[in-house]
Amino acid sequence: MGLVVYWYDFICFGIVLAAIVASLWFLLRRERGCVDVEDTTHNSFLQSRSGSESLGSARLRTSCWRGLHPGWLLFTRSISFLSMAALLAWDVLEWDASIFVYYTEWTFMLVMIYFAMGIVASLYGCLENYKEPTSGVCDDAVGNKVGDGEFRERLGVYGCFMETIFQTSAGAVVLTDVVFWLVIVPFLSNTHLGLNTLMICMHTANAGFLILDTLLNSLPFPWFRMGYFVIWSCLYVVFQWIIHACGLLTWWPYPFLELDRPWAPLWYLGMAVVHIPCYGVYAAIVTAKNSCFPYLFPNAFLVTIEMASHERPSTTGRVRALLPQTLDLAGAIHLVELEHGELHLLVLVLDLLRLSV
Repeated sequence: MGLVVYWYDFICFGIVLAAIVASLWFLLRRERGCVDVEDTTHNSFLQSRSGSESLGSARLRTSCWRGLHPGWLLFTRSISFLSMAALLAWDVLEWDASIFVYYTEWTFMLVMIYFAMGIVASLYGCLENYKEPTSGVCDDAVGNKVGDGEFRERLGVYGCFMETIFQTSAGAVVLTDVVFWLVIVPFLSNTHLGLNTLMICMHTANAGFLILDTLLNSLPFPWFRMGYFVIWSCLYVVFQWIIHACGLLTWWPYPFLELDRPWAPLWYLGMAVVHIPCYGVYAAIVTAKNSCFPYLFPNAFLVTIEMASHERPSTTGRVRALLPQTLDLAGAIHLVELEHGELHLLVLVLDLLRLSV
């Protein structure tokens, strides 16, 4: 055993275990079938309202900037993936495969996986964009040709997985850069790696490319998905404990993960708490992007209406009555049923002057 366990280390173990259990419990309560809620429900509702394609799959490949060709997303995602692959290859050639003991490399790989999945989704979007417009042809029709709902189900699983990786990597990127630039560089000296051009590029490219993609994509960023981000970090910590317990590593990549210090529980508690603002920073970026739409596009406005169907049926009916007048075929409506009968109607209104609530 290469790891000496002290009594206060059990507090660290408890903090990580509690974070994992709490995240799993919260995710199990909120997910409740990602594919069914985000794809199937929306598909049937959209089909009945406007006959447009499924937003659950379209948002993977389309931009939030109205009229922007899917090829731009394909271009930026391809450049981001190739650039990050080159940086990672440089890093491995410089330090060999042992570099993957760092959280930075874990996050770097996760972001690359997201971009790889995004490239596939964007390629599909470009193919769909060049298809001849045919009445009644949508994702549901394609799904029926492939094999009833099998195509839709696979597309929904792919989209859910891609969104989860995006949301997890977003929080992890912020955490990586915050720890590196605000903790390691100013206060901690690392004898194994020194500050060099490669490290600066890696800790800039990961956030820069992901933020660029965020400014273009249409992916949501719900708060409850922070649970995946927390679990991702906890898996890295458990990985560090295992390799140290097996004697495969005699030094700690990050000094604040060391277990042989009496103040280790404080470090672990602090790192657990800092996940909230790290995820919140990226959520603020997404919110700011969405809030800018009324100013960037005078004819496009995002309206969020939250109501309880059993408490305000008249308001629900009034909104439904307005939709045919304010929503054209390029618009989108999300209908998500939550726990206490609440309805969240997200309406992309394409003619702001005709909207009167």
